[in-house]
Amino acid sequence: MPGNPKEKQLTIDTHHHILPDFFWRETNKLHSPVGGLAPLQWSKEAMISFMDDAGIDVAVMSVSTPGAHIGDGERARTLARRCNELAAELVHARPERFASFACLPLPDIDASLDELSYAVDVLELDGLVLFTNSNGVYLGDAALEPVFEELERRKAVVFAHPNPSPDTAAHSLGLPDNLIDFPTDTNRAVAQMHYTNRFARTPNVKYIFSHAGGSIPYLAARFAIIDEMAFIPGAEERGSAADMFRRMYWDTALAASDPVLRMLRDIVGIDQVLYGTDFPYLRRDLAVDSKQRILQSSELNDSERRAMNTDQEEKQHHGQCHTAEKAQCRDYWRG
Repeated sequence: MPGNPKEKQLTIDTHHHILPDFFWRETNKLHSPVGGLAPLQWSKEAMISFMDDAGIDVAVMSVSTPGAHIGDGERARTLARRCNELAAELVHARPERFASFACLPLPDIDASLDELSYAVDVLELDGLVLFTNSNGVYLGDAALEPVFEELERRKAVVFAHPNPSPDTAAHSLGLPDNLIDFPTDTNRAVAQMHYTNRFARTPNVKYIFSHAGGSIPYLAARFAIIDEMAFIPGAEERGSAADMFRRMYWDTALAASDPVLRMLRDIVGIDQVLYGTDFPYLRRDLAVDSKQRILQSSELNDSERRAMNTDQEEKQHHGQCHTAEKAQCRDYWRG
């Protein structure tokens, strides 16, 4: 058996996409990619090359927007299965470098429950990537309750990633969705999940929100006003938004700037912030430099820089980030 896994501090990229050709062809148009930004050409070799150049030890993989379901239920089930089996192949081939979130064919409840069981119990993937909305059904919608009951039973890790708004007016500004619409859809999902008490009913699910939570840190004062006015039912069960912010996890993908890091420290606490790159969407040189931007941030002290980039073990061993812990310890467990 290898030595104690705590002997080395690993840099873990929690926001790292796989975009196999079959997924891209099924979900995106060549000249009009979802979100408005065409990613780098994806391959396993390109992924590992990027990780090596960026100083990333472990990538927690996930498919990106729009997810598996774009209107056809049967095709969605097939696509989710293919994506999850590819992810499992990558993880099993390089367990020291990869972990993965499984995708589900939401909003199809029965198919999603079946795929969840297969992905976690058979493929042994590490959590789930869920999108802020799936065909217009948001994560706080009551229709999704059976899926969240199962996630709570399993004490699952859920990586929440934005999708374009179903409102066509949101896409009429002539701007790429990843500029304004994606962060705003994350705001919608977080607010709905909090005020419908989805978070309160799933206290054992570990949620990670992409891109520092959209503009959630900036909106903290508005959440506090809503809580103080207490006009949305269920306040006693859910508690305050301020407490909720400090229970969730937030990644740094496309958000590793000093003003955002300052807000994250003040609103959620640096212990709740995880490193992410958004590979392969961010231009490669910017993604490679993202770790250094955090290490050189004037907003963070030495221990905070280390905690965000390489010292995630303490979080993990306090039961706070099961996915990263499992990725980091694969060799140790299987040795």
